[in-house]
Amino acid sequence: MRRLSRNFILPSIMNTVRGIALRSLRPALFHFRKDISAPSSGPRAGTRYGTATSLTPSLQSTRVIRTGLKFLGIIFCFLGAGLSSRMAHSTTSILFSRFTDIAWGKRSRVILDVGCGVASFGGYMFDRDVLTMSFAPKDEHEAQVQFALERGIPAISAVMGTKRLPYPSRVFDVIHCARCRVPWHIEGGKLLLELNRLLRPGGYFVWSATPVYQKLPEDVEIWNAMSSLTKSMCWKMVKKTKDTLNQVGMAIYQKPMDNNCYEKRSEDSPPLCKETDDADAAWNVPLQACIPKLPIGPSVRGSKWPEMWPQRLEKTPFWIDGSRVGVYGKPANEDFEADYAHWKRVVSKSYVNGMGIDWSKVRNVMDMRAVYGGFAAALRDQKVWVMNIVPIDSPDTLPIVYERGLFGMYHDWCESFSTYPRTYDLLHADHLFSKLKKRCKLLGVFAEVDRILRPEGKLIVRDDAETISELESMAKSLQWEVRMTYARGKEGLLCVQKTTWRPKEIEASM
Repeated sequence: MRRLSRNFILPSIMNTVRGIALRSLRPALFHFRKDISAPSSGPRAGTRYGTATSLTPSLQSTRVIRTGLKFLGIIFCFLGAGLSSRMAHSTTSILFSRFTDIAWGKRSRVILDVGCGVASFGGYMFDRDVLTMSFAPKDEHEAQVQFALERGIPAISAVMGTKRLPYPSRVFDVIHCARCRVPWHIEGGKLLLELNRLLRPGGYFVWSATPVYQKLPEDVEIWNAMSSLTKSMCWKMVKKTKDTLNQVGMAIYQKPMDNNCYEKRSEDSPPLCKETDDADAAWNVPLQACIPKLPIGPSVRGSKWPEMWPQRLEKTPFWIDGSRVGVYGKPANEDFEADYAHWKRVVSKSYVNGMGIDWSKVRNVMDMRAVYGGFAAALRDQKVWVMNIVPIDSPDTLPIVYERGLFGMYHDWCESFSTYPRTYDLLHADHLFSKLKKRCKLLGVFAEVDRILRPEGKLIVRDDAETISELESMAKSLQWEVRMTYARGKEGLLCVQKTTWRPKEIEASM
């Protein structure tokens, strides 16, 4: 095995948000402040990371922030970027006070926020024990998604275009769109049909946009088109209301629980999807302008609503039984329970107390190979959120993650991840890198880890001893600090911490 010397340096060239994982380093920050201390009561979305990375005016102009963000010394003031705090407060006030059927933090736990801006809505939802997967396109909300992550709110850079979003079908309890500027009504409603694929049967779509509450000719035309489209999709409008304070309104639609409405439609438009179409296939799959039939049968995923939160976190999903084999070789239900017990033991005995991690400074966490989401579930008592990644060449366990009231997405680690540099505080990889070696070079994957991880953030790896040794050499070559390395037989554990080091001189060739 080829070992890397401490003098080995990756070329410091720009990386991309999407594309092949490059063997490159992100340039150092213009200015980095090490004051990521959380409030004594635990980190909150509104305050966490408010001054964690003190961005200079030169960085502000470099990032081309043109969205109402104002630089005030060491903080940024959100003056009107996307969904402002006032809009978020207004929206949530209406949802909480006038429509209680959603039952935030009980029945509704995992929601999708489309066109999130700086994710103020997602920030408010943390107080309701709700996880929000926020996303916005890079071209329109470039700095805003980055700021959402800087605030400690989950967000990714993504766009609704020609391909499905990287999530399985029927997993989100609620989908929210406030001023998201997505033309849902065009091209046969293809984009809204993608939300229909993602929305759980019986789940709600919350839409707040000018066509809902204004009477300009264009707004009326869009409202009529949306009314026709949602009716043809069998969505029922259960509420249309307006805030008396700022006159902003919203419409709330509910997806049906069964196929009765689809079968009674006078016109098959939008059509039902073909039986050969896999609604869960989501990685690089073109959008389909069709409606997947809803599951039938008491033991089929999606035929029943999950348990109330927080019971759903620990309870084995009803559709997992002993007739199928789990990822680790046991009957699926036993596999699930054993995985959760394993991660509770590892987290409590090793990660929380044994690695020197200051959890008050950790907010954004990623499990790079999540399987059942046991690692994230074991961190429930910590003031963190976990992005659970299910690699595309692994068994499709992501629906189980969502069923537990957690969230995540599919990803190919031979490509770069849809986030901005230095956005995660802690990365966790359980037997991921040894599997990746069969498909791509670890050097490129480790460079992507370096791009994603915040300076002074930590990477925890559990893998075979040979892979651990290889990764340790890469970490040392980047001047990372080795906090723990341990081997027993053929298995190993590694905890390394990224530093603020960057090469002063760039080698012309490797």
